[in-house]
Amino acid sequence: MTVLAKNKDAYFNYTVEHELDAGIVLTGQEVKSIKAGQVSLKGAHVTIHGNEAFLVNAHVSPYKYAGNISGYEPTRSRKLLLKRKEISSLIGKYKEQGMAVVPLEFKAVKGLIKVRLGIGRGKKKYDKRASIRKREDERKIGRAIQGRG
Repeated sequence: MTVLAKNKDAYFNYTVEHELDAGIVLTGQEVKSIKAGQVSLKGAHVTIHGNEAFLVNAHVSPYKYAGNISGYEPTRSRKLLLKRKEISSLIGKYKEQGMAVVPLEFKAVKGLIKVRLGIGRGKKKYDKRASIRKREDERKIGRAIQGRG
């Protein structure tokens, strides 16, 4: 399993309570572009229409060796491949107050591209400040241990 892209903002803006993996419908040139690391999950989220889940606003750059592809939209909605039971549990958690489904990372598993989804609550401003303070304290402790104080 190789992690191809991470959504660092998701861990900062949400408290992730549950994670699951999903397949994703991609074109051939999108697969090559993602494997080359030309993908951004910043601002991406998951929406549910009927009994289907879609990844919205994930930016996949056009593959540079594919030539000129007319009509290609980098931020198009992409269908997520989930079992019915997983989708119904997503719908149940999605309808709860303050819950959101966000993509956490793209990864390659046995040659296939998978998306790790996180289900979590949005953090308040004071929660974000606490996260920043904790990260800074850990950084200071690490410097002190290394002797660079």
